[in-house]
Amino acid sequence: MSPERVAAEIDGRRINLSNLDKVLYPETGFTKGQMLNYYAEISSVMLPYLRDRPLTMKRFPDGVQGQAFFEKHAPSHTPDWVGTVAVPSSRGTHEPIDYVVIGDRAALMWAANLATIEFHVPLWRVSETSDPGRSPDQMVFDLDPGPGTSIVECCEVARWIRTQLDDDPVYSKTSGSKGLQLYVPLSGIDSGEARERAHSIAMSVERDHPELAVSNMRKDLRKGKVLIDWSQNHPAKTTVCVYSLRARPEPTVSTPVDWKEVDTCAKKRDPDLLRFEAPEVLDRVGRLGDLTAGLLSERPGA
Repeated sequence: MSPERVAAEIDGRRINLSNLDKVLYPETGFTKGQMLNYYAEISSVMLPYLRDRPLTMKRFPDGVQGQAFFEKHAPSHTPDWVGTVAVPSSRGTHEPIDYVVIGDRAALMWAANLATIEFHVPLWRVSETSDPGRSPDQMVFDLDPGPGTSIVECCEVARWIRTQLDDDPVYSKTSGSKGLQLYVPLSGIDSGEARERAHSIAMSVERDHPELAVSNMRKDLRKGKVLIDWSQNHPAKTTVCVYSLRARPEPTVSTPVDWKEVDTCAKKRDPDLLRFEAPEVLDRVGRLGDLTAGLLSERPGA
């Protein structure tokens, strides 16, 4: 076997890992081997957020500074032990798409070995409905800082959104890029209702705080403000999975944070307080556990 390929046995599955010394993050020297090690170590807490959800892989064969592409279709070389599911086209005019579904650590490592740096999933599970996408188990508010703002302002807006949700549990995580994402567990409503509710809350926050919050997607409205992207609740859309790496200059991670951390970031106005790279995330999980674990178990009305 080529020196650039290593045969590994992962939970009883044989996988040929390749290009382990290839640098994926040139600014830091973070290699593909380090990426694979991160996903192997984080798998125990990441897998519950991937299971039963069709995966969109964002692949970077030449690293984060090279050309990337999204892959929805399961590759033709997908092993028969990696799960797949046929999902109807969102437009209804094409054949169903066969997506990969990651169910175990071996499948996660297989996908990561394809230079999948980012893992993106929808807000619904394939086993919970015969009409995929109609029964979301999560609602999301994707907070995107416009020019002149940062995750600090996202934290301010996040606190306002939380008050609008009354007694609903709300879980927060960094996007791993520039923003913050809030998730609310759902049960018993369809995607249209979830989207309408998210839109209504976003508009309410914008009315109360027009100096900082905006719910309209128009780019010319975003300067100095945080976009509350409620449209991500469409069943055809995805958000980056909890614990996924991001294709930034450094190997930052979409990281669960608690509300005390959100409050502290807003108070101290220091965006670096909510910026975490792969080694830090592994340490956090070891110390704090999975801060968004309740998102998987709290289902109102379930």
